[in-house]
Amino acid sequence: MMRGGVSAARPATEETQKIADEVKSQLEEKENRKFPVFKAVEFKSQVVAGTNFFIKVLVGEDEFVHLRVFRSLSHENTPLELSDYQTNKTKNDELKYF
Repeated sequence: MMRGGVSAARPATEETQKIADEVKSQLEEKENRKFPVFKAVEFKSQVVAGTNFFIKVLVGEDEFVHLRVFRSLSHENTPLELSDYQTNKTKNDELKYF
């Protein structure tokens, strides 16, 4: 993958779920609600000055959110950041750059 280009969508991995779990509280605070279900189902990544992860997350019955999470370069030792998110998504909505 070229630096700056977004990868193809891939099934979520254990690492993807850990990333989603780490920013879950940030999303809950921004949305002012709790998500009893929070299962990463697919993701894309983009290498920049760190990595952007675009993650499709199941948050309820047929309810999905798309997350954009930024992970800085390892030597910067900063927490994951929920850069942006989109609500009211469905299973069939394509995970796109946003």
